Amino acid sequence: MTPSLRLQPSPHHSPPRKLWQGSLAFTGLVGLAQSSPIEARDITAANAESAYNQLQTWYNTSNGLWIPSTGWWNSANCLTVISNLAAVDGNLKSSVSNVLSQTYTKAQQYNQQVAKVSGIANDQPYLPRTYYSHQYPEFPPWLQVKQNSVQATGGFLNGYYDDEGWWALGWIAAYDLTGNTQYLSQAQTIFNDMNAVFGKTNCSTNSGGTGGIWWDKAHTYVNAIANELFLSVAAHLANRVQGGSVDYLGIAKQQWAWFKGSGMLNSGNTINDGLNQTTCKNNGGTVWSYNQGVVLGGLSELSKATNDASYTTTATNIANAAISALAPSGILTDPCEPNCGADGTQFKGVFTRNLQVLQKAKPQSSWASFLDNNANSIWNNDRKNGYQLSVKWAGPFISPANASTQSSAMDTLVASLAT
Repeated sequence: MTPSLRLQPSPHHSPPRKLWQGSLAFTGLVGLAQSSPIEARDITAANAESAYNQLQTWYNTSNGLWIPSTGWWNSANCLTVISNLAAVDGNLKSSVSNVLSQTYTKAQQYNQQVAKVSGIANDQPYLPRTYYSHQYPEFPPWLQVKQNSVQATGGFLNGYYDDEGWWALGWIAAYDLTGNTQYLSQAQTIFNDMNAVFGKTNCSTNSGGTGGIWWDKAHTYVNAIANELFLSVAAHLANRVQGGSVDYLGIAKQQWAWFKGSGMLNSGNTINDGLNQTTCKNNGGTVWSYNQGVVLGGLSELSKATNDASYTTTATNIANAAISALAPSGILTDPCEPNCGADGTQFKGVFTRNLQVLQKAKPQSSWASFLDNNANSIWNNDRKNGYQLSVKWAGPFISPANASTQSSAMDTLVASLAT
């Protein structure tokens, strides 16, 4: 049960650089392009609304999720992107608010029997794969021995701390949009479950101090994504909750010190997938876009909470290194493309979503151009069948699109509109 706390008001969203009330007309961008080094973009609020309407064709009203089109943790990201879209496009606030309410009520009752692996033989190294007991992708035969250990849990908790982190951030985004404190309380409840293993892994002591959480409740892996999500949720809550028994800011600062000491942030300012569980050293795992992204939002929130610009300076270095590594031609690409499975299709939107958060904290014209150019490419080269958006943002369209590819691409449309 969440203790009674004094809550800070939901943050007000300042007018974005290029968004006006209602749908945008392209003519409004011409003057902007003449007075700014930022290239005019093809994306309008009306485009984003069309993409939202397409996403909702995959929404399952019976369970409040985008299942079976996509999975459990992906649905948390769908929740986040529609909240962020409604924050910059008031036309959608009522519709999105209804979806949030329905998801909050129904998704908690969903019987989500999930098993995950961080990579399999002859597959992309460290490409996570999520399997489900009663939907695609189902448990493969070689995973059958593990089914007895798969637990169906209620609410927004399950056997994987990264899944929990996505839902916590989703409910924080919902709170920011609506001011509904039950969403913020849900994020706190989820955080409490993650926090129960803070500093209790086999790799929890390094030169930065004590910290870190497990990827899973079976305690098999300490990786970047779960730990970045833990950092980000703590920092987000530090800026939204006052009082209570949990020192969100202290935990966020301690977690970041540990993360830096872990070595997952390498000498090239990119982040590898995780730690070798024997040596507790960087495992050299794939540099995925989402691992470069979540940390940007976490450090931006931490900088806001502490008024310390060094956090956004570090985030700037990571963002620039990620763009150099994963977008040499200007369009973001993950190493798994076009065969990213049911999980990797979500990754890139996580990066652009969080780059926009950093852009708001520390504006850079190069980032604004990057977001615009990627949004343009999605719309012009990766769209088919009306408003379906797929995995390869540079094109061509890879069939079929689904709620994961759609929501990930929408993150970039929203980031462009909001910048």
